[in-house]
Amino acid sequence: MGREIHYEIFKRVGAKGGWTMHDVRNDRDSAITIAQELMAAEKATGVKVVKETYNDDTGDFLTLKIFEDGHNQMKVAPAQEDAPHAIPCFKPEDLYSYHARQTMGRLLTDFLSRGKVTITELIHRADMLEKLEATGTVYQHAIQKVAVAQAANTTTPVQQIVKSLNELTTQAFNRVYRDQRKGLFPDPAPEQFAELAAKLAGQGDAAYIFNGALARHLKDAKGWDHKVLMLITVMEKPPAEEAPRKLLLSSIDAILAEILNGSAALQDLMGPAENLGQAPNQLVNLFLGKLPEGSKAGLAALTHHFAADDLPEARTAVANRIVAEFKSNKRLCPEFMVEELKTLRSMANRIVMGVGKYLSHEDLIAAFTLRSKRLVANEAMGQHIAEAPIEEKIERILFVEDNIIGAENKRQLSTYIMPVLNSAAFENYFQNPKLPLVQRLQRLAQLQARVRRSGFIEVTREEIAVKMDALAVQMEARGRLFESIEARSTNPVEKAQTLLKLATGGLLTEGQLSNRARELILGYMSKPGFLTGYMAAQSKHGAAPDSEKLMAELMETLGKAGITAETGLKSIAA
Repeated sequence: MGREIHYEIFKRVGAKGGWTMHDVRNDRDSAITIAQELMAAEKATGVKVVKETYNDDTGDFLTLKIFEDGHNQMKVAPAQEDAPHAIPCFKPEDLYSYHARQTMGRLLTDFLSRGKVTITELIHRADMLEKLEATGTVYQHAIQKVAVAQAANTTTPVQQIVKSLNELTTQAFNRVYRDQRKGLFPDPAPEQFAELAAKLAGQGDAAYIFNGALARHLKDAKGWDHKVLMLITVMEKPPAEEAPRKLLLSSIDAILAEILNGSAALQDLMGPAENLGQAPNQLVNLFLGKLPEGSKAGLAALTHHFAADDLPEARTAVANRIVAEFKSNKRLCPEFMVEELKTLRSMANRIVMGVGKYLSHEDLIAAFTLRSKRLVANEAMGQHIAEAPIEEKIERILFVEDNIIGAENKRQLSTYIMPVLNSAAFENYFQNPKLPLVQRLQRLAQLQARVRRSGFIEVTREEIAVKMDALAVQMEARGRLFESIEARSTNPVEKAQTLLKLATGGLLTEGQLSNRARELILGYMSKPGFLTGYMAAQSKHGAAPDSEKLMAELMETLGKAGITAETGLKSIAA
């Protein structure tokens, strides 16, 4: 059984503030230290650290709170935070509501996975309810968790709520046992469910009986994929009338959503993944209605209906699962940051096509921002740039910047650049006389241009750009690039054109170095006879030059070099 553990730090601000995730750490002590520092610095009125243990076999997280501190006492008790939201149920029928089924599904995840049933099947099948009762501890533990959650909002003792819930569930169990003995749940063939829906539509217990029939129908399913195929087969010929049609389709949609909400069922449906990045990729394909490779019959049929925009509840379940995968602490490619970012970018580019009624843009942005936060953490970034050659470290950082989102994440990422820029190894590389000066200047100019296009805040961009330009100025002075151009026995036109090629070819950093080049260009242009010499140099085979065209081309080139047409015209000498 594979396990992966991480620790999530939550904080709240204000007397009535809710919990928000602040950070994630792989080390228990550092997570608790961060929480304590938040309290000490008065950046939160409450903090807690939650241990999340991921089980590779089931795809689920086991949650355990290991630390909590706060200046003020909240009305919400700790027990309530750890338990699922309680649903006030007063009669057996309440246990069949959507929210009650959601709660029971979370409480009985392991039991449902082992039995390969959904919560709807469980509460309509007498044989499965008998097995649940026989477990004893699982059944009672679920009731106790709901009771503790309810007791947090009332003055009723936990013991009394436990007793009431036991009575309620016993009534619900007995109702299913009784109805099963009476033969209330029919056992139609797949093509007869439409007729059954038409017969039941309008009755008060129509959904209860119809779901009971579906549960009996699925009893002999050979695995999750077969179960999905059986459900899809039933819905292929729905009734024409609105009421029975809605009864059939909504019932099947709800059960399919429960299947897709279960980690074990979803893993069985999707099949084994070659790596951690393949699993969410397959989910994205499924959500977009694109048939995953090697799909079984049930999953293929489900994909077809997603492509046709059917089964809204089931598709929403897949969307929620995708967001949960993005928010999880699992690295998609733990050893390779570049592959991880490429995988994330590919999924992001595809998943945005599905943003709409099933997947909100805000949820997707929040998930990617959280994922980005984990990627720019010291551990991940340290591994990414540690063994890179000094000249590649900044390029690797900028590649990460291009593939993450979130202003705070980009601010954190920018802090890795200055230590590299200020290192002796970085300066020694760019001051190395064994490498061509123009090649070194071009490399530095490209890095600076990339920084200036980045999403770092303006102050940070300027600080990095100025530092790079200062290094480029030193490199030019030591290599005497401009002096060598000045010393050539050529005319001002050729000297100006050489500098223009440097300035427009991306070989000079923006700042002092480019300004110096522009000053020299304007100086050569002001030499007597420059314009005449320029026109003569541009004419071909002695043909009369097109002065207007050549002048326009010169102004365009000057503009690319950062010299305005007005300044160029004022400086040019005939």
